[in-house]
Amino acid sequence: MATSKSARDAAARKRAAKEAAVARRRAARRRRRMLLGIGLAGAAVAVMVWVFAAVGGSDNAASPSGEENPAVPAPSLAQSRLWDVTMETNMGTLEMSLDGVDAPQAVASFVSLADQGFFDATDCHRLTTSGIFVVQCGDPTGTGTGGPPYRFGPIENAPSDNLYPAGTLAMARQPGDASSMGSQFFIVYEDSTIPSDGAGGYTVFGTVTQGLDIVRSIANGGTITGDADGRPALSVIITKVTAS
Repeated sequence: MATSKSARDAAARKRAAKEAAVARRRAARRRRRMLLGIGLAGAAVAVMVWVFAAVGGSDNAASPSGEENPAVPAPSLAQSRLWDVTMETNMGTLEMSLDGVDAPQAVASFVSLADQGFFDATDCHRLTTSGIFVVQCGDPTGTGTGGPPYRFGPIENAPSDNLYPAGTLAMARQPGDASSMGSQFFIVYEDSTIPSDGAGGYTVFGTVTQGLDIVRSIANGGTITGDADGRPALSVIITKVTAS
């Protein structure tokens, strides 16, 4: 019994240390963003995003140089194949399969960002629980307005019937703008019909193959405010994403 208790205590200490390290990295990122003057601008825009955004949310990353699409990863990086992805979070590990055949641009971007550690120590900032059932992640600012220093399009592999089955991975974008995708993505945890807008549907670039129960447990926790659309009440932190 003593050995078992010692093992549990050691595991608890390890989890606490890992969560503390993630918190420190997040704090460091916030400080860097504040020094760059992004913090206040992101906070000001975030309110508008929650009121006016469509299901995909907003991915408003602008190029620091003022260029429209600097250094967008080439679709050829997706290698026209399926990719295995492991996404570690504080809530558990998700296994995913990315479709580099039907969504090469989105997969090339996601894999490139994952290799750079872009998603590490980011949180999932949005949950919808009525009509449309998604958890949205991939924003380094945690506001729904952040992304990499580029945007891309067009929309790839959107379903013609607007049906997104449970387990679908799709790219978030600005309403009506097919070329506004960046790093934000959403996970569909229950079958959802998501209407197309003037730009079309949403790029489906993969599926969750294991761990969808973890996403559902997050959804069961509801939003912070209790509304059908808001920040998850359970803090969801992505600690590491690896693709192969």
